[in-house]
Amino acid sequence: MKLLKILKKAALVAVPVIIIGGVVLNNITIIPTGYTGVRVKFGQVQQEPVRSGRVIVTLPFAEHVYTVNNKQQDYRIGNQIWGETDDKTPVYAADVTVTYQIAPERSSWIYANVSNYTNALVSEPLVASAVKSAMVELSPGDVTNRARIEPLIQQKLTEALAAKYDEGTVVINKVVVGNMDFEPAYNEAIQAKSIAAQAQARATIENQTAIARAEADKKVALLKAEADAEKVRIAAQAEAEANRLIQQSLTPELIEMKKIDAWDGKLPTVMGSNTLMGLGVLDEQ
Repeated sequence: MKLLKILKKAALVAVPVIIIGGVVLNNITIIPTGYTGVRVKFGQVQQEPVRSGRVIVTLPFAEHVYTVNNKQQDYRIGNQIWGETDDKTPVYAADVTVTYQIAPERSSWIYANVSNYTNALVSEPLVASAVKSAMVELSPGDVTNRARIEPLIQQKLTEALAAKYDEGTVVINKVVVGNMDFEPAYNEAIQAKSIAAQAQARATIENQTAIARAEADKKVALLKAEADAEKVRIAAQAEAEANRLIQQSLTPELIEMKKIDAWDGKLPTVMGSNTLMGLGVLDEQ
């Protein structure tokens, strides 16, 4: 009987202890890494968030702690988002991925003011609007350049989120566009234009080559003509010089000697008063 009484007394003590212990344990919350805690006391969200790594003990039935994810998250749109460039050329972006995260210091505000924030914080209409706003600021030559379009989309989306949730609430870390292109008709026109440009460039090069060849041939002919003329001039000059030297060397005595050397010893068949003049032997007779 005594044992039974002791057990009853122990049970009476243990049950409340167990209940109290369970309540206490149920009201202990540990905030994991990458999250912040939002304390709700008597239905009111406390503005100051609870940082990760903290152990929070709440008041039973009056206070609760909820966690908000502050890790990087991806929002992806697989559909084509059509827009226009600065010259009204239709263009689309597809497979757009936005990497974002909630600022820890804004976790309590997000929890209190944005319903379904885990799924609707970054939405397709918001991203599509940012993509189109970026497209219209770029030319067709730049709009498909990821180095130009992705940072511009990120800027536009950051501005839109700041206008909706206040600045610094949602941080956009990166925007990646998987595919970006024009409509088929535009691509065909660009291809035809490229082919025409290549043909024109080739014709220009061939024409320039022909002109250069003709110019070269002309220069060669001119040089040859100048060389021939110079050759003739030099020959004529040499002949004139030779004649001048011969003219200077012709003395009367030399001329008479040449005549004698050229005479074959026969008298002319026609005799005149001056026929044998200049022949010294006949003059003496």
